[in-house]
Amino acid sequence: METGRHAEVDIRAEPAILVGVRLRDNETTFDDSLAELQALAETAGVRVVGTLEQRRVAPRGKTYIGKGKVEELSAMCKELGAKVVIFDNELAPSQIAELEKALELKVIDRSEVILDIFANRATTKQAQLQVEIAQLEYTAPRLRAMWSHLGQVTGGAPVGVGTRGPGEQQLEIDRRIVKAKLDKLRRELGEIEGRRSREVKQRRDEHYTAALVGYTNAGKSSLFNALTRGGAYAADKLFATLGTRVESWNLAGGNAAMLSDTVGFVQRLPHHLVASFRATLEDAIASHVILIVLDVADPSALMQYETVQSVLDEIGADQQPRILLLNKADRLPPSRIGIDPR
Repeated sequence: METGRHAEVDIRAEPAILVGVRLRDNETTFDDSLAELQALAETAGVRVVGTLEQRRVAPRGKTYIGKGKVEELSAMCKELGAKVVIFDNELAPSQIAELEKALELKVIDRSEVILDIFANRATTKQAQLQVEIAQLEYTAPRLRAMWSHLGQVTGGAPVGVGTRGPGEQQLEIDRRIVKAKLDKLRRELGEIEGRRSREVKQRRDEHYTAALVGYTNAGKSSLFNALTRGGAYAADKLFATLGTRVESWNLAGGNAAMLSDTVGFVQRLPHHLVASFRATLEDAIASHVILIVLDVADPSALMQYETVQSVLDEIGADQQPRILLLNKADRLPPSRIGIDPR
């Protein structure tokens, strides 16, 4: 039994169509979110060949998008040779099953793309455990939909109390396996987090501490390297950093602080990932000051800033002072930053 849908869905190197639905509650963030989904998909190695949008008052229950739009999407997939469809909106397991049946293609949502990226970028034991837990938490409520044959589980067998079909019995076994696996992983992660909490507390007691946080690809790791003269991995791509790095930072006057570089944020980070990566952000939660790195040249800078503030509040880092660092200002035209080029 494969405990995660990721074990059977490999979206890398496949042509994909992105689907976004404009609703009343996402009208102001829709364009930014869809552009970010394309960046996420490309980070996962997908080749985006098309985008489909629909405006709706509310999602359609069975397929999220309307029946006519499903037909349009099917024709578009055939015309462009798409092998996977990626929704910017989070889909219910039953909606994925209905869409895959209608399109005869793989259908995934934003959460699954993010999980795929995290799974392929995790390098530390802590990050790997956190990703695996997040994958299983995502998979657990979707097990029934993964058993496509459950509609005929009883077949010609007797129906009644105590006569569940083989598919239903296997579903129950799979649920127990997932629960046991989650319990084991959480125990392992708890031990690592316990050690890490003690290290973070000791570091805070002995040094002044600061944490760099911000949107993914805002330039945190590059700034971290410049300030600490360190060698943290930095790249112009989403989620280049998944773990937390800590180095000494020499301040003016001969003083020193301990500076942390943390995982980047995105819009609508899956809630199970927020919970799993809370420990990864423990350096931010426990630091004396939080330094928010903002790519001021990004057209979505305001949305990104609001997302970072929201996630910090969600993980419990709402008591520390925050300082905003406007990064990549050199990429702005003088008219946007009010600087006389002379």
